[in-house]
Amino acid sequence: MKKAVFKQIDGNSINYWMLLALLGSFALAAVGAHFYMEHGGHYVTGMNNQIVWGLPHVFAVFLIVAASGALNVASISSVFNKTAYKPLAPLSTLVAIALLSGGLMVLVLDLGRPDRLIVAMTVYNFKSIFAWNMIFYNGFFLIVGIYAWTMLQRNLNKYSRIAGFTAFIWRLALTTGTGSIFGFLVARQAYDAAIMGPMFVVMSFSFGLAIFLLIVMATYKWTDRPLGDATFNRLKNLLGVFVAGVLYFVVAQHLTNLYATEHHGVEAFILRDGGIYTQLFWYGQIIMGGLIPLALIYHPTTGKSRTAISIASILIVLGGLIQMYVIIIGGQAYPLELFPGKEVSSSFFDGVVNSYSPTLAEALLGIGGFAVTLFMVAFAVKIMKFLPESLADEAVDPHHSK
Repeated sequence: MKKAVFKQIDGNSINYWMLLALLGSFALAAVGAHFYMEHGGHYVTGMNNQIVWGLPHVFAVFLIVAASGALNVASISSVFNKTAYKPLAPLSTLVAIALLSGGLMVLVLDLGRPDRLIVAMTVYNFKSIFAWNMIFYNGFFLIVGIYAWTMLQRNLNKYSRIAGFTAFIWRLALTTGTGSIFGFLVARQAYDAAIMGPMFVVMSFSFGLAIFLLIVMATYKWTDRPLGDATFNRLKNLLGVFVAGVLYFVVAQHLTNLYATEHHGVEAFILRDGGIYTQLFWYGQIIMGGLIPLALIYHPTTGKSRTAISIASILIVLGGLIQMYVIIIGGQAYPLELFPGKEVSSSFFDGVVNSYSPTLAEALLGIGGFAVTLFMVAFAVKIMKFLPESLADEAVDPHHSK
């Protein structure tokens, strides 16, 4: 395999600047939504005393989880020494850092009091999984940043494998910690499960790689750089494996809960009686976000179409957001089991399914996280050499023959 030549994109076209302007406008809209919600309080959102994590949390957790998965390509190249993935490893680190930045921006602005972040950064309660995650997030920026530096700086290339191993272990810890936020919440019937940690790890593989593949295809198409079938097929087939893995863990989670009598109520709520949450689970998460993408990826005809794979990747991202919505919002909508086996009712809505209707401000804040992520990637590839000049088959596939 030829040694990859990295080069910035020109970024001088009107289309490029229009893209940055569009992404910037969404980011500014998110800031405006934050000030609107901060001034009006949670009263102007769909959140209430029962559902305290709303749509912004759905976007934030999705982006944070996807950040770990976007590092897949770099991890495969360094940890598993797969040389075919090495040309895209620097871009993989960039997308991972950008996704985490976008997710944390949404998370911080959704706090209502962003200055409280100072407390979270300076006072640690090590019995809290939230405190652990503050360490994981900050460490991710540092470790992945060093990892990218060892790949971009030629005289530091000899350290990239060590940095890659460290980043690989750290990203698994980060995603497990994010999933454990829900797994450790024993008060919520929909959350209380040890499988949440590993399931979030596999979800990160799927969501992050889908976003990464979309960025690669769009970037190489818009900059007229060659993207060969060898690289495309590797990423596409790997994505299919991860999507199937997510479906497996979802099935395992619900079968386990159905086996335990204490979870029968919440399982009936999600799988059958939950109204919008049941519809989102079956039509959005399972069919749109899982089965249809699998069919598009592995069908002999659509599997060769880059348009079809782009559609599959978009569906995976949308399905992932819906999965997060079902987990986060649906899990809070189901009433708390204050007295197991008893019917509970009071003036405080105990025993009642909680209602939630997301508002435009919440949606704008969440979309702003995506905008910040894509803005960072688009700007970084213009000023730094993250992209290989060519990903043609003859450049990345040692067994390619014309």
